[in-house]
Amino acid sequence: LDSAVGYLMERMDAVIVGAEGVMETGGIINKIGTLSIAICAKMMNKPVYVMAESIKFVKEYPLNQSDIPEEFKYRTSVREGQKDLSSEHPEVDYTPPSFITLLFTDLGILTPAAVGEELIKLYT
Repeated sequence: LDSAVGYLMERMDAVIVGAEGVMETGGIINKIGTLSIAICAKMMNKPVYVMAESIKFVKEYPLNQSDIPEEFKYRTSVREGQKDLSSEHPEVDYTPPSFITLLFTDLGILTPAAVGEELIKLYT
């Protein structure tokens, strides 16, 4: 139903997603399609809330999809018998902090900008 996001978004009050990783930027790595949902929500002025434990906070600073840390990336498969043809099957995408309203964590409710400060506290 990923393609129904635009159709359904106007009836939503808010979007709530999880995160496989919360980056130092306050952006998140999550299942593929999260970025598309967040873009749609922003265009329709709907808040996007993230639920994540602080154990998922990582000292990474991705700027776009190609900067996703290796531990989160998918594998590219090569089609059998066609070595010059590969298929990509992304499992996750990066949602920048500009699309996230608040993060609800075991450390409290954070703005995306506050994630970096919390990382400093966690690792010092």
